[in-house]
Amino acid sequence: MEIQHINTLSADGSKLNLEALYKIMPSAFTEVKDKNTGELRHVINWTTLRELLGDNAVEEADEMYQFTWPGKQQARREAATPIDKTLRPVPEDSVDWDTTKNLYIEGDNLEVLKLLQKSYLGKVKMIYIDPPYNTGNDFIYNDDFAQSSADYEAKAGNLDNLGNRFRRNTDSNGRFHSDWCSMIYSRLLVARSLLTEDGAIFISIDDGEVENIRKICNEIFGEINFLTTLCWRRRKTQANLAKNISPVHDYILVYSKNIDSLSFNKVPYSEDFIKKTFSNPDNDSKGVYQTGPLARPAHSSNKEYALTMPNGRVLTAKWSCSQETFNTYVKEGRLVIPKGGEGMPRIKIYLSELEGALPNTWLDNIASNDEATKEIQSLFGSTEYFDFPKPTKLIIFLLHLLSDEDSLILDFFSGSATTAHAVMQLNAEDGGNRRYIMVQLPEETAEDSEARKAGYKNICEIGKERIRRAGKKINEENPLTTQDLDTGFRVLRIDTSNYENVSLAPKDYKQEQLDLFADNIKADRTELDLLFGAMLAWGVELSLPMTTQTVEGKTVYTVNEGELVACFAEEVNEAVIKAMADKQPLRILFRDSCFKEDKQKINLFEQFKQLLDWSEEEAIKNIRVI
Repeated sequence: MEIQHINTLSADGSKLNLEALYKIMPSAFTEVKDKNTGELRHVINWTTLRELLGDNAVEEADEMYQFTWPGKQQARREAATPIDKTLRPVPEDSVDWDTTKNLYIEGDNLEVLKLLQKSYLGKVKMIYIDPPYNTGNDFIYNDDFAQSSADYEAKAGNLDNLGNRFRRNTDSNGRFHSDWCSMIYSRLLVARSLLTEDGAIFISIDDGEVENIRKICNEIFGEINFLTTLCWRRRKTQANLAKNISPVHDYILVYSKNIDSLSFNKVPYSEDFIKKTFSNPDNDSKGVYQTGPLARPAHSSNKEYALTMPNGRVLTAKWSCSQETFNTYVKEGRLVIPKGGEGMPRIKIYLSELEGALPNTWLDNIASNDEATKEIQSLFGSTEYFDFPKPTKLIIFLLHLLSDEDSLILDFFSGSATTAHAVMQLNAEDGGNRRYIMVQLPEETAEDSEARKAGYKNICEIGKERIRRAGKKINEENPLTTQDLDTGFRVLRIDTSNYENVSLAPKDYKQEQLDLFADNIKADRTELDLLFGAMLAWGVELSLPMTTQTVEGKTVYTVNEGELVACFAEEVNEAVIKAMADKQPLRILFRDSCFKEDKQKINLFEQFKQLLDWSEEEAIKNIRVI
């Protein structure tokens, strides 16, 4: 019996695709022996697949419709390639670490999305992103990690703290559109896998790349899952500095994961609409109302029959209700009969009984960039930290459309963290428990910027501070309704693997390096680092509550009352094993170096089988070491 090591690589995108295909077309698969491991694995039999698809498959054709650019194939491969990195917890930078269910993650969003796949596959109800608009000045991510001169890149300031290269995508670059398309393509490929079947993504964009991102989304999400393009008026007043036409709008593309499962919510009626449409001339105790006809048009399919009015008059028409229902309406005072009882009856439609209005594509009265700037001003006392923040009301409007009270919201271009602010504000208004995951690259602020002068070294520092201040303000403004409101967040930061690379043969190591084979955990990593790395690797949500217990000087970590129980002590005794078993764990994790001999592993394995009444297969599946 061999206790298995936990797999620390992020999800393999190609395997996820294979698993999805296997569910709908298992007969297209066969088994072959892996050249590296000698084990059997599932692979696609192309001949069978083509037979199953019939004439609906093409490899090459003289003419076919497609959208492509230089670098697309590499972007597709990059999206599917697993990485060996981790997310390290930063409790000292967090708010309400022990109780919050919100996450703020610092790092390149493509890498972060890959790391999140095991824990959040199919769990995100709504994604909102406001990616760089590719104006020639905005920051652009560069996923080409092949560097001809690392020293030059470092000196030029083009490397982040993990050695990844980035630069600005100026319009003098020959791959101006191609680089942007590759950047967004790979990220959307991974992000789609995180959406629930009834989920959707909202993408803010301007005229510069709207036609390209529409084609990209048609390919990734399927054109059938395109819902609409919202047109948001971001300027209330016209700026006359443009050469020909003043731009006052942006677009928000909306794509569903599965259009058949999608269900949008109605939106609240505007005050102007209510004033124009509803009234209460007879002081009805149920409130304001409008009226609607009970009789259907002549071309209606309803059958024609007679109804007796309250004054005894008999009217024949294609009614929408029976005589019994009509009498009930009369008793409830829901009918209005104009012209002194001689007109056609109408039914009262009360505002209080309506769900709201269907949203439309023209968002001209929600909020503008000016209001977003005022929000930043009210929180920070300055408007210089972000050039084009989105207003909270806009994101709240989008949240109203799709999210329910327990939805998980993701924004992987979080910028000024407007989405986090909006989630907290909406929860305060309707008592919801929505959670968010914000992801942002820690792009450094300019040396001479107001943000740097105020002490903010990068965008993440501003975003986190915005959430802190917004949460405090929401609590102050809603003291009675926010007692259980989650205004905290756990900060996680992407980093290299928790483990040393031990790919060399033992003979190639120096004497002082041989300890790597006994314990390959990096010296600067804490037990909390190891715990979160294991949660990522084992597909456990990173926002779950966790507790610690000290057993004979050794710390036992329990995630979500037993979803994962871990101990990273150098030696594990029977008292620790019993304490862990008492948690009735679903998963158990140890440090491999805590076992001096193989017989100790076997003994521990058998103890857990007995204490938890596990079969051999269950124990092999549920116990791991790092």
